[in-house]
Formats: sequence, C-alpha cells, structure tokens
Amino acid sequence: MGTNKTVYLAGDLVFRPGAIAIFDRLRVLCRAAGVEGVAPFDGQAGIESLPPGPETMLKIVMADRALMDRCAGGIFCIDPFRRAADMDPGTAVEIGYMMAQGKPLAGYTTDGRPYPEKVRAYRRAAWGDDLRPRVTHDAPVGSGAVEDSDGILAHSEGMLQNGMVEGFIHLSGGHVAVRDDLFDAFRIAIAELARRLP
Repeated sequence: MGTNKTVYLAGDLVFRPGAIAIFDRLRVLCRAAGVEGVAPFDGQAGIESLPPGPETMLKIVMADRALMDRCAGGIFCIDPFRRAADMDPGTAVEIGYMMAQGKPLAGYTTDGRPYPEKVRAYRRAAWGDDLRPRVTHDAPVGSGAVEDSDGILAHSEGMLQNGMVEGFIHLSGGHVAVRDDLFDAFRIAIAELARRLP
C-alpha cells in the first residue's frame, strides 16, 4: 500500500468567481510539490443539480468531511472573507476538524496584516469608528490590547487571523505563507506541507 500524499484544499476559494479554474491551478502546483490536491468539489458529484436548501447543504458537509477523512493533510486559504476581518468560518471549522485528526496543516494568505489591523480596517469601513485602547477588563490580558466601540476585544496580537485558526496550523507543525499573489503564497505553503506528510 502506497503512502497517502493527498491534501485537502480549503478556503473561501470555493465561493469566488472562477473557482473551478482556481482549483485546477492549485492542483498543478500540488503535483509539482509531489502531492495530490483534492478540492471540495471532488466529492460533490451530482450535488450541483440539487435545489438549494438544508438537505443539499448537509450532503455537501458530509461529502467534504469524507474528503478530509481520506486526506493526509490540509492546506487552507485564510484570506478575509466578504470584506470582513475574519476568514471563511467553514474553513475555520475544517482546520479544527483536521487538527483533531492529528493531520499536518498549512495556511496561506494574500493579506499579511495582523488580525487586529484587519478588525480596525473593517470597523472603519463598515461602521465609521475605530479601535480604542482596551477599557473593558474582564477578558484575559494577554489576548489583546484594543477593543472596538462595542467593547469587544480585538485579540490575537501578532497573528494573521483568530488565534485558534492560526494557532492550530502552528500546533500541527505548519506555518502560514504570505504573498501578494495567491498562487505564490500557495506554492510556498504546499512545498512546506509536502515535506511534512508521512
């Protein structure tokens, strides 16, 4: 039996225009790194003809989970999603799921701003306000020094995304590659992940 070199390709890319072409390019980069890239679409044959709704969504969730179960590792785009500070929440769940399986993970992004700076930019654009020095003191001191006008802590200082997201990638032995070009960032991340696969 051969070594499993399949890698789950995850991120908000599935929602972007030209998603199939994006994943085709990512698969080429995977092959160049000596691994097989598996996109969420790969397990969803026949689902595209079903009507939107909760039953169809659950079929997609089960198909994606089955793909993650058979992959040796995962690589995740952690770009901000829908012009917000945070990444796609479904991708964050997938990071947690694969981390719980003890699989090696890697990340990549085109947005190298620290997470609190992403929150600051989002608040300015969406709400016209800014972050302020933390005045609410009922949260752990080490998790952040600024909060928004609602008193919600802008945490994860020094990280590119929520600390649980990036932290799980690091705890698996991985890193997050940052480049202005999505495919350049992916190329770096997949090469690093390929070296860590069993």
